Amino acid sequence: MKKLNDILHELGISKVKLAKFLGVSRQMIYNYLEFDSINKWPKDKKVLLLNLLGIKSAEDMDDLKVDTDYIMTVESRMNSFLKTSEENNKGKNSIESLNMNTHNLGRKQKELLENIVLFIKEKLEDDDSNDDSAYKTFQYIYYFLQAMNTSKETKYILGYVAKTTGFVKPLEFAFDEEEQFLFESIMFSAMTLYTNGGASKPKIAESHRRFVNQIEHKMEEKMSRTMELNSAKVQALKELNYTEINELNAAEVLSKIVEIQSRKVVD
Repeated sequence: MKKLNDILHELGISKVKLAKFLGVSRQMIYNYLEFDSINKWPKDKKVLLLNLLGIKSAEDMDDLKVDTDYIMTVESRMNSFLKTSEENNKGKNSIESLNMNTHNLGRKQKELLENIVLFIKEKLEDDDSNDDSAYKTFQYIYYFLQAMNTSKETKYILGYVAKTTGFVKPLEFAFDEEEQFLFESIMFSAMTLYTNGGASKPKIAESHRRFVNQIEHKMEEKMSRTMELNSAKVQALKELNYTEINELNAAEVLSKIVEIQSRKVVD
């Protein structure tokens, strides 16, 4: 991959321009260039790059001579491709094509959203595993995002991962500094124990059992709460002589549900 990086540098092709040409995010380009061989790239991206360079295989890169004529040829080839792509997508971008209203977002927010969408799309498209690992990964991320509304620790987890992977400086605290500091310190101790083999299954089996019990207890409470609310809703509809909740009676029904629940507290 060093040869490819050298060629791109000599051609004056930036990571941003290459990302636009391949139709991926800039972060994905960095990920691609970390592979030890272009043959590990997604097939369609590999073919695009080989066509851009005017070669048939990755091995042919060793024989490339980057002179003025070659630079002009590659530049012309890329500009022609980008022009055609822009004409085909005129008036829309990857976010707008998903019918997402982004008018209330700033430039950097739109760019971040587009990078996230492109990254997820690429990973799902490249997932050729039989166990749907990419799908399950992003499904869990979706759950994680939902949990951020009720658990501030999820943000600290993001901060910890961003720092340990080198994307953020270790002393940068985007959230509550004291709490984030404590959380990161505890996480570091736990991960050190995990990676050094000091957390064997027999040693932590009891801890995991308590973890399972706590989760099951929370799920039971949630189920009980759901059933209680559903029962109150049925009773509220019955007392108000309605058969369903709609836009016209929603406020009245919700008020009645609160009243029914307050009766039980008094009782």
